[in-house]
Amino acid sequence: MLSALSIRDIVLIKKLDISLNDGMTVLTGETGAGKSILLDALGLALGARGTATLVRAGADKGVVTAAFSLHGGHDVLAMLDEHGIEVDGELVIRRIQTKDGPSRAFINDQPVGVSLLKQVGLQLAEIHGQHDDRALLDGAGHRRLLDAYGDLDAQCRAVADAWQTWSDARQLLRDHEALVARAAADRDYLEHVAAELRELAPQPGEEDALATKRQVMMNAEQIADTVSEALGVFGGDKALDARLNSALRKMERRRIEAAGTLDEACEALDRVLSEMGEAERLLMLAKSDLDFDPGELEQTEERLFALKAAGRKHGATVDQLPELAEKFETELRAIADGSRRLAELREAADAAETAYLAAAELLSAQRCEAAKRLDAAVAAELAPLKLEQARFQTGIASRIEHAGPKGIDKVAFEVATNPGAAFQPLARIASGGELSRFMLALKAVLAACGSAPTLIFDEIDTGVGGAVADAVGQRLAQLANGLQVLAVTHSPQVAARASQHMLISKMETIGEDERQMVTRIVELHNDSRREEIARMLSAAEVTDEARAQAERLLMLAS
Repeated sequence: MLSALSIRDIVLIKKLDISLNDGMTVLTGETGAGKSILLDALGLALGARGTATLVRAGADKGVVTAAFSLHGGHDVLAMLDEHGIEVDGELVIRRIQTKDGPSRAFINDQPVGVSLLKQVGLQLAEIHGQHDDRALLDGAGHRRLLDAYGDLDAQCRAVADAWQTWSDARQLLRDHEALVARAAADRDYLEHVAAELRELAPQPGEEDALATKRQVMMNAEQIADTVSEALGVFGGDKALDARLNSALRKMERRRIEAAGTLDEACEALDRVLSEMGEAERLLMLAKSDLDFDPGELEQTEERLFALKAAGRKHGATVDQLPELAEKFETELRAIADGSRRLAELREAADAAETAYLAAAELLSAQRCEAAKRLDAAVAAELAPLKLEQARFQTGIASRIEHAGPKGIDKVAFEVATNPGAAFQPLARIASGGELSRFMLALKAVLAACGSAPTLIFDEIDTGVGGAVADAVGQRLAQLANGLQVLAVTHSPQVAARASQHMLISKMETIGEDERQMVTRIVELHNDSRREEIARMLSAAEVTDEARAQAERLLMLAS
């Protein structure tokens, strides 16, 4: 609830501090006393658009501070927690409007943007009046109110989830259709290059291996001559290995007589002879390897040229060609598999659509049932408000064209004010008094459906009087049993129903250089309250009869 309101330098208000109670509070006063200024100031604190014209003449800035007492489970606490704003029982909003235009906002002394302030304000208080364009007259909110009245949160979430599933399935289908279309357009090119690379069959590391082989073949003749020369060492009558063998045999015959002196020398000669045999074998093998067909060099050079040409063609190195060939083969396989995948995605999208429509149609049926109950409840409120001839209905238009996360329904509150008249949107009611009473009837029924804890009614009783005004007062008082109600009123019947009565007046102040009109507010009790209600009853001056009537109204309301 709104527990306190402090205003500094807003239009005619120089300084104003109000403490508010729960239940029903009325604000009364002469026309032009400043009641609308008070509501403008409160609206500024709740996130309304600020303008420099709100700053009192001669002041640099205007400041509005609103304090709200909140219970632990209020929805706004979670919203503020997401923005790192702590609230320990009391939430204090401060809005500063400068004379130069810009404004600043604070929640519990933490600066916030006006967008967040407006979201918070909508959770804390609702302002209703004859020309209200935010609450009950806003057709965009009628579906939400009907869902809250029908307790349809679970089914609404099911529809929203089904819509998201359907939307995701359609997006996947569209993306794959685009992919298949692009791939089909490139199929001829893909098939050509894939076949070309398939025939070339490049291998990892092939370029280095071919270059090395080419280098060897180009120098094969000179290498072969060197190998032959080396082999010549092992030939002839006095070949080195023959001489070494002869020396080893002689030493072996004297080895025992030498008593171990020749052991190591014999072993060393044996190793030398063994390594020489291996060296000769390897040289013979090398000579054989160097003996190749002259056409092989040409084939190697042609292969290198083909690989490098393919690399240039595709903007890749020779070593990247095997990976590129696999990429083209993969894309071709994707085209081949595209039709099957496309069929699967279409089937999934169709299934998601069917599931969504089933959930949306169930929600529509539940909304229709809730609408019947709502219509009956509102109808029961119309008679006491002297709207017996009027009719109210919740219009529901269900079409697939309306499909969205909230279902397939458009919901609008409609009224017919006279017998035989056609139903039309609530906002088109011509009579301000009738509109006010319809709104009050709706609020009386819908107050428990996600209503803000504080309701402000701005002259909602305009154009009515007598028994109708008394019925309006009764409904406001009933609302105040569960919510805080603030009502700006000119009706004595409404004022008498309040548990707290504030009088707004305008007075002239004399400063050093000029005279100014300022607005002030006082809380009325007992005699002063009876006198104000008597003034509201009187046409010109307050009479004893008006005082007596005021006393009767207060007694009836108590």
